[in-house]
Amino acid sequence: MNFKEELKNRVANIEDLLNDYMPKVQGYQKTIFDSMNYSLKAGGKRLRPILTLEACKLVGGNEKDAYPFAVAIEMIHTYSLIHDDLPALDNDDLRRGRKTNHKVYGEAMAILAGDGLLNYAYEIMLRESLSKGEPEKYLKAINEIAKASGIYGMIGGQVVDIESEGKSIDMEKLDFIHMNKTAAIIIGCMRAGAIIGGASEEELENVTKYAKNIGLSFQIVDDILDIVGDEAKLGKKVGSDIDNEKSTYPSLIGLEKSKETANKLIAEAKMSIDYINKDSEFLNNLADYIVDREY
Repeated sequence: MNFKEELKNRVANIEDLLNDYMPKVQGYQKTIFDSMNYSLKAGGKRLRPILTLEACKLVGGNEKDAYPFAVAIEMIHTYSLIHDDLPALDNDDLRRGRKTNHKVYGEAMAILAGDGLLNYAYEIMLRESLSKGEPEKYLKAINEIAKASGIYGMIGGQVVDIESEGKSIDMEKLDFIHMNKTAAIIIGCMRAGAIIGGASEEELENVTKYAKNIGLSFQIVDDILDIVGDEAKLGKKVGSDIDNEKSTYPSLIGLEKSKETANKLIAEAKMSIDYINKDSEFLNNLADYIVDREY
């Protein structure tokens, strides 16, 4: 398998789906659509929607059944980035090599664009689920995404992250932040995809282990790249963690130990999905990509 080519094809598929599902009818509120599209279509790795579809396929499901959920999860992820970049939170000027949403459309419209993407994500999932023959299965998938992105997931992690800035925290609290702020949404989207694909309880457990490990590893690598990353490749400012006096894996255990931890998590992730399906080459390669990435 040529992983880079396969990843490129999957990203292109997600881009097409985003175009298909975004609203076409615009009225007086045209600016909100422009602002939503500005951030949604600014590129990115599209890992979360890809993982949603891959989890569905891994357990023998039809990935097309998970298309609305893949689109929705990218909308939810994008909303979180728009809000993260606001002056009240991370106060970033660049995202994916372009001006952040509030720098182009203003803070008020950026807030509303994030709200719009979040709300429309649930519109899509609920609309599509109501048209299916097994609504209970799809409602379970929606519930996974709602939990992962809410106060017991991503938002909860963001709260503790904000409250921990400028403070010395221990590894237990740092893991809580990383597992909720970053890993939770990856766990939620893969569990949703697996549920839609008809996963057994054992399969769902192993999908969860994979998602948990790559999610935590992803954030550890982010911590590392904030120190040693190339700003041109990252498309955003590096060194913000140090500027904001944030505790990170490198600040607590050092760069080398952080890299070792990330690699160990990836190895365990790959083992967990091999139990489900030996034909998991793409997901194994994706795990390696997460830990080896430069941006």
